[in-house]
Amino acid sequence: MNWADFPKFAFISIILWLIGSLLLFLTRKVKGKQVAGIVITGLGIAVLTGFVTLLWIKLERPPMRTLGETRLWYSLFLSLIGFLVYVRWRYLWFLFYSVIMATLFLIINLLHPETFEKTLMPALQSVWFVPHVIVYILAYAFLGVSSLVALYGLYTLRQNQNQTQGQWLFMADNVVYLGFAFLTLGLVFGAVWAKEAWGHYWTWDPKETWALLTWLVYMLYIHLRFHRPRKISMAMWILALSFVVLLICWFGINYLPSAQNSVHVYS
Repeated sequence: MNWADFPKFAFISIILWLIGSLLLFLTRKVKGKQVAGIVITGLGIAVLTGFVTLLWIKLERPPMRTLGETRLWYSLFLSLIGFLVYVRWRYLWFLFYSVIMATLFLIINLLHPETFEKTLMPALQSVWFVPHVIVYILAYAFLGVSSLVALYGLYTLRQNQNQTQGQWLFMADNVVYLGFAFLTLGLVFGAVWAKEAWGHYWTWDPKETWALLTWLVYMLYIHLRFHRPRKISMAMWILALSFVVLLICWFGINYLPSAQNSVHVYS
């Protein structure tokens, strides 16, 4: 199992997601008829999970080192979150968004194939490597969804659709709480790992700086929602734009001159 096998798994997952989503859309008003769509969508996630597992075994390391590998995990977690939310609350639009974004990241990987190596630099050979990366990707998945909810919220505010306000505010807040919790764990795990590998909890590396900025902007949203609950529009704008900061933290710093010598830049 290697990167050459990825297109087969990616295409199968994408096709299963499209068929499953279409069936769910067509049967959305027929009670009890969504089982086929749920099963087929779940199979798409299972296929992608199988590829990640087999790739991990083949590489003899967690496939989390390169930017392409993180996109692979992001696709997996996004589709899984959307699927679980649909099964629990039947938010079909949420599932559509999740599989569309997961498909987009798979397509990016198809257009930019990578050659994966087995070796890891000594600093990455740590017990903190896997939990640090996984909690961050989970955080990115939840917070990406929260920005979509914020944009939807701004649209409903513009259309004066007050009857849906409580529903999307509840979703926005809780998705941010989940994402922020994983983001905080990522910072803590990273600091402990840095102390173990380099002797310092924090060095103001560009990646660390942007990770802190990302944490702070989402903390700003939580603070505003708690202390100024009536300032809904301002909170939604902060939440929508926070994802831009997150994207810079995730892969935007790769293109910053100050980060070229950073140990966090993806190879």
